[in-house]
Amino acid sequence: MKQPLVYEVDLTKIQVEGDFPCPNCGVIISPEDETEDVYCILETKVKGETLEELVIQCNNCGSRIRLVGFLIPEINNI
Repeated sequence: MKQPLVYEVDLTKIQVEGDFPCPNCGVIISPEDETEDVYCILETKVKGETLEELVIQCNNCGSRIRLVGFLIPEINNI
């Protein structure tokens, strides 16, 4: 069986509102899509309470995509 292609997408380096194309087939992957029609979540990596990495699989071509670079919300001490 053929191994799926694995890509890494650094979210800090893309200039979009969260949507991005699959690096292999170009289908648009949106974090707003909760149907799992386009992609499914395979693994989450959390450090403390912060999401550090997410591994998803494109349902169109089978590629696995490691999402890194999640922004940590700033906490303002007042």
